[in-house]
Amino acid sequence: MRMSRANMDKNPDEVAAMFDGVAKRYDLVNDLLSLGRTKAWRKATTKIIDPRPGQKILDLAAGTGSSSEPLAAAGADVIPADFSEGMLAAGRKARPHLAFTKADALNLPFANGEFDTATISFGLRNTQNTERALAEMLRVVKSGGHLVVAEFSSPTWLPFRTIYTNYLMKALPWVARKTSSNPDAYIYLAESIRAWPDQEALAAKISAAGWVDITWTNLTGGVVAVHKARKP
Repeated sequence: MRMSRANMDKNPDEVAAMFDGVAKRYDLVNDLLSLGRTKAWRKATTKIIDPRPGQKILDLAAGTGSSSEPLAAAGADVIPADFSEGMLAAGRKARPHLAFTKADALNLPFANGEFDTATISFGLRNTQNTERALAEMLRVVKSGGHLVVAEFSSPTWLPFRTIYTNYLMKALPWVARKTSSNPDAYIYLAESIRAWPDQEALAAKISAAGWVDITWTNLTGGVVAVHKARKP
């Protein structure tokens, strides 16, 4: 049976099944769809996380572990977590040295204050309840610890924003059909990016969840924004 796209109500089972279906080529297709900027965005996000030996970091929606690898390389104790069995299986095969863990962002299987940092890259918009996911990450981080969210955002220059939005909704599905076994999944991803809050609106959601000292860094003119916050 061919697996189709998830709907914009972001039913967890549908989203998990969708990512199961694209897991094997997810990193490759992501690089194509981001015009090769994925690695640069990951490097910038890692710098903002500032991983160090002895730190315990939760990398949520870690997928195949490409975001977790540089954290582990810096000496941090990183837990790559995801709710897609397909992604976890691909991650364990590619990076067997990492402790992949199945976890639902809305009901994390970790103790209060267990982590120094919680981070999520390009996964927060796929949760069914953004506010609850942010609150759960707050719960599992120590007082004084940090949150780092890398997510697609709103380009700051209006002409580029218009071009980018048209690319997402027109060119991206075409690219996905040429490169992906499940192009409908990438059409869903394009729609989820277009519907996602801009930088200020996401900062407001992070604040409402109880985080403080919220800042963000725009990458590629705001195509991606990396928000950082602290638990009081």
